[in-house]
Amino acid sequence: MKLHRESKGTITVATILFIIIGVVAIYFLKIWSLLIIMPLLLVYSLVFWFFRVPNRDILEHRENVIAPVDGKVVMIKEVEETEFLKEKAIQVSIFMSPLNVHICRYPVSGEVIYKKYHSGKYLVAWHEKSSTENERTTVAVQSMTNHKIVFRQIAGYVARRIVFYCNKGDQAKAGHEFGFIKFGSRMDVFLPLDTEIICKIGDITKGGLDVIARMKD
Repeated sequence: MKLHRESKGTITVATILFIIIGVVAIYFLKIWSLLIIMPLLLVYSLVFWFFRVPNRDILEHRENVIAPVDGKVVMIKEVEETEFLKEKAIQVSIFMSPLNVHICRYPVSGEVIYKKYHSGKYLVAWHEKSSTENERTTVAVQSMTNHKIVFRQIAGYVARRIVFYCNKGDQAKAGHEFGFIKFGSRMDVFLPLDTEIICKIGDITKGGLDVIARMKD
């Protein structure tokens, strides 16, 4: 199983803790140490599972908006996007549980025209205000259909590290990675009002594969 590059520090710390706790438990508890070691082994395995990188065949897209993450669609709503667009847009929000793949992918192809990191709170990721109050990043892409598309990584109550690798002027390719969020979080995509929304609330998405909307060319 291939692991994400962001896993190195977390897995190193988890391995050291697992060994220390396991050795101490065996020394003091003998056979009863299994009551501690087995649950720890499960948690340790989940850390590896969280950082997995699945093999996915990413296609070329022009009008299609691709699910940027694995997760569940929790919101489709007309809102005022005040940071970059400064106009009404359709917000599609996808919530990621700690068991989902947490690679963040470009939802559209085009050119990166804006990026910004915001420090903030750690409200639960499905809270509506988390989009504007939590630690987050905002990226905007001028799409191949000549639309400005904004998308936002949002830290949740558990997530405490957001990374994004894109820079202004980069070429965005729908479905390809631009960042990562560690442990339970959310991704918002802001689309033009005339966008055809294909997904619905409750849908389970696979990042880089599923089409969630289609823009007019």
